[in-house]
Amino acid sequence: MDREEQRRLFEAYCDDVFRLAYSYLGSRPDAEDVCQTVFLRLAEGRAQLLPGKEKKWLLTCTANACRDLLRSFWRRNVGTLEESTPAAEADRALYHAVMALPPKYRAVIHLYYYEGFDQGEIAEILRISRTAVQTRMSRARAMLKKELSDDAREISEHDGA
Repeated sequence: MDREEQRRLFEAYCDDVFRLAYSYLGSRPDAEDVCQTVFLRLAEGRAQLLPGKEKKWLLTCTANACRDLLRSFWRRNVGTLEESTPAAEADRALYHAVMALPPKYRAVIHLYYYEGFDQGEIAEILRISRTAVQTRMSRARAMLKKELSDDAREISEHDGA
């Protein structure tokens, strides 16, 4: 793969790779590191990309790099800095609820709602079964519903007091 093709893929998919890594890791610096790692692997030329499947390969590589980072000694033993959050109260509550999800649930929510992949594509990207994707989405939605309804109840109790 020539440099021009690599540049085209970077410009086309850098944001997608970063967003998936960020949703997986919850840390901007870690997501930037994973993004760089993914595109370095692409530049090394070991990838056999099929035309039209570049995004899927990049996101699969991203998910794998995120899992590797989450399993690393450094990640397990070092805390993260607080990231900036959305300004609107509703957006902030949703952001915190999604970021509170375990990484495997955050990933499927991100790929489905933000990247627009269907469950079959998510299964391929994360290398899990379609049933596992459906289960994770169902559990993630239940967790979000519980968390957001608890937040709404706390807000209404605070306003009524």
